[in-house]
Amino acid sequence: MKVVQFTIPVPKESTIVVQDNILPHYYNHLHRHREVQIEWVVDGSGILIAGNYMQRFEAGDVYIIGPNQSHIFKSDESYFNQEEPRQIHSVSIFFDPIYLSQNILSLPEMTGIRKFVGGLHNGFQIFEPDHKMIKQTITEIMQHRDSLRVASFISLLHHFSTRDLKPLATNNSEHRISEVEGIRMDRIFQYLMSHYKQHISLADISGIASLTPQAFCRYFKKHTDKTFVAFLNEVRINEACKIILSDQFNGFSEVSYQTGFDNVTNFNRVFKKTTGMSPREYQKGFIERLG
Repeated sequence: MKVVQFTIPVPKESTIVVQDNILPHYYNHLHRHREVQIEWVVDGSGILIAGNYMQRFEAGDVYIIGPNQSHIFKSDESYFNQEEPRQIHSVSIFFDPIYLSQNILSLPEMTGIRKFVGGLHNGFQIFEPDHKMIKQTITEIMQHRDSLRVASFISLLHHFSTRDLKPLATNNSEHRISEVEGIRMDRIFQYLMSHYKQHISLADISGIASLTPQAFCRYFKKHTDKTFVAFLNEVRINEACKIILSDQFNGFSEVSYQTGFDNVTNFNRVFKKTTGMSPREYQKGFIERLG
């Protein structure tokens, strides 16, 4: 199986493919496929990387992964603990945007949806107020067959096309990444996700990529629109956010140590730069929303 280019098994008699997935964890390598993927995370958590986008995903989130958009749903470390096995549950809907546009969406009444489907290259995150209706429609798609399934699917696309969605990535060049580059980027991401708690020097990470430090900096910025340090800090802050809101929280100083920062002052500075608020403000805001 190729690391980057996935082939989704699309039956000849189906316009869309619906998968109800219950697995130990998400597929944990950077990959892509020509089909658009609508992903409902029923249960599970981790970090999503899609193009140059990265943030934590949690149970209940809904995403649209664009065609040929390199991505990885990296489950939290706890999902790989064989002593305390956990499972993720997700519903995935796949469709070929070119085939759909040339057939069902070629009708004049489908102009709005056709334009929406044609602009999915960067992917989207669905805002929470729309989750209830979207999950209900996805459930209908799972339950229905034949024309009723297609009708529910078109209804879902219509809803997406009339909403203000959050783009995942800020560039649409992922489809031009070669398989060799995809494998290299996967090695880089895997190393960062596994070693973010430790000190990672430029020499360490450039060695993983088989590049000189100078060449690595140019390469990484080209494919992520971010510097290596900025990307690594985002990984660490995403993990810090999870710990702060969990029952594992034992103080901000401990969180800074757990996520690879050399001191709490630097942790506070990077946290505020990344999230727009201090760690304490972030925690307080979450508690207030619960109340």
